[in-house]
Amino acid sequence: MSLATILMTVFSTTLIYAAPLIFTALGGAFSEHSGVVNVGLEGMMIVGAFSSTVFNLSFANLFGAATPWLSLIIGAVFGLVFSALHAVATINFRADHIISGTVLNMMAPALCVFLTRIFYSGKGQTPVIDQSMGTFTFPGISRIPLLGKMFFTHTSLAAYVAIIVGIGSWYFLYRTNIGLRLRSVGENPTAADTLGINVAAYRYLGVLLSGFLGGIGGAVMAQSITLNFSASTISGQGFMSLAAMIFGKWNPLGATAAAIFFGLAQSLPIIGGYIPVLAHVNSVWFEIAPYVITVIVLVLFLGKAVAPAADGQNYIKGK
Repeated sequence: MSLATILMTVFSTTLIYAAPLIFTALGGAFSEHSGVVNVGLEGMMIVGAFSSTVFNLSFANLFGAATPWLSLIIGAVFGLVFSALHAVATINFRADHIISGTVLNMMAPALCVFLTRIFYSGKGQTPVIDQSMGTFTFPGISRIPLLGKMFFTHTSLAAYVAIIVGIGSWYFLYRTNIGLRLRSVGENPTAADTLGINVAAYRYLGVLLSGFLGGIGGAVMAQSITLNFSASTISGQGFMSLAAMIFGKWNPLGATAAAIFFGLAQSLPIIGGYIPVLAHVNSVWFEIAPYVITVIVLVLFLGKAVAPAADGQNYIKGK
């Protein structure tokens, strides 16, 4: 196998696995910049994966090749609705953010598997979807020597969309008035309230955006990688996204780059067989590598990365 083909395989597979992590990590950044810790990203991904798969199976004959992309919208909407539970619990009822997110992570798989059994004759997983995202080759630029084959041939279009969303998220948070207000609520809600900023409204905005993007992340996972929904469709990707957000220091650009790194870690079981040096390594090591790397990153960077000052703190007006 030529070097160009190996590099193409590595980069394309990395982007395929990175796409769901990028969307979800960006969602986590929005939530935490508003001051709400969101460890429930895993649950939001599960809901997005389930709802998008059901939509795909139900309407593939009607919408054809557009079905996977429409499924992302469905996953986003259901992820947003599910995240509203976290928003109500933490903002209105001032529940502990970690406990609320943990409840969502426990509720989502049980609820979605239960609904799967109802919808599909008692089976614990859905049928495989016929309309998936597959890979995409960019016309024109894919002909660029070496770089075209590495980055723009048989790759993930969703990953490039996610990268664009990451750049847009950075601009939104750091270059717009709404983004500035959102960040001020996460840094000093009392001062923001004094300036007339509605703290609760902006925290709702952050949490709902996290659910919206987390739902897309789960939908991308189901539409491009697992191609169905089961209890194992989302198996730690939400926590990897959370780690990517921390690794990226809560910055959307940093979170995007970190998610691509974690995408590489997740793709090791596949690309390991194409790299001569790694071809004879037991595949078990590749399968556990993403989770080991996640733990190591959290241990090394959790104490060094500085979160928004009011992240995780419930705000009571007048106190």
